[in-house]
Amino acid sequence: MSWKKFAWPALLLLAVLSVLLGVGVGSVFVPPADVLASLGVHFFGMTAPEGLDEITVSMVTNMRLPRVLMAFLAGAALSMGGTVMQSVLRNPLASPFGLGISAGAGTGAALVMVLGLSGGALGIFFMPLVSLVFGLLTVVAVIGFSARMDRDLSSTTIVLTGMVVSLFLNAIMSFLSTLSPAYAQRINLWTLGSFSMKEWSQVLVLAPITVICCLFFMRFSAELDAMTFGEEQAQLLGVDVRRAKWLLIGLVAVLVGATTAFVGIIGFVDLIAPHVVRRFFGSSHRRVLPASALFGGCFMVLCDLASRTLTAPREIPIGSITAFLGTPFFVYIYFVGRRRR
Repeated sequence: MSWKKFAWPALLLLAVLSVLLGVGVGSVFVPPADVLASLGVHFFGMTAPEGLDEITVSMVTNMRLPRVLMAFLAGAALSMGGTVMQSVLRNPLASPFGLGISAGAGTGAALVMVLGLSGGALGIFFMPLVSLVFGLLTVVAVIGFSARMDRDLSSTTIVLTGMVVSLFLNAIMSFLSTLSPAYAQRINLWTLGSFSMKEWSQVLVLAPITVICCLFFMRFSAELDAMTFGEEQAQLLGVDVRRAKWLLIGLVAVLVGATTAFVGIIGFVDLIAPHVVRRFFGSSHRRVLPASALFGGCFMVLCDLASRTLTAPREIPIGSITAFLGTPFFVYIYFVGRRRR
């Protein structure tokens, strides 16, 4: 029996264990049995077992669980975005952030902070909404410029345009940080990502976006499989490459833009997860997409766990953890690709 037949059960087990570990480990350790009991008490009205107090139930369900689920959803969203972009652009080092999504969202958030804008009735959703809009506008600008320079929307043109726009927007963020020293630390922390103080309302917004985008990506799994072999081959197989690129990149922009708007800029997850998953699940996107979502979610939960426990009570920005792990992985992928060529 091939060891790959155990890949799905192992991944599902890893997902469950990572969530239990993320919820249970903290300043106060909560055993897995108490975590499950707390969920039963809060969501299903079960009777609390002896020794489980209301404070523990509240801590598990209202503080730790929203944070862990937000981390899982963010990891899943970024990983699926990376999987799609690597296939669409036929570049193993491609990522959604190369399109300027993160830089655009960051610029929007920085403007809200520096200008002191208030969302009124939108409350905590105002800055994420502005960030999402800026991220989407950035992608539209990148694709628009690319289309004017290259009607065929070649992958090279899109990547180079995205890099130029990202550098320009990063310069704007640096300028805003320098212009407003009082907000510099807040802007810098946002650009490194965080899952601190996440609430159920945010989870309930990001969860349906992630699920719906995943279903759309699965709908286009055959087109993604074809595009992996090149645009000419995809066209011979009946794929409208230009339309598929617009649609898939637009969906990635919505998914990653929404994620970035809520949790800040977190890199490298979208690079690591697709490569690891393809090693165990093959190249078919019908398997790779859901597997990337699960693995990326597990990876992000464990990275978040490390960020809040390694230097407790201080918290390391999650972007620093993922960059520390992702940089050597990036170098490995780059040199492996050169050797194969």
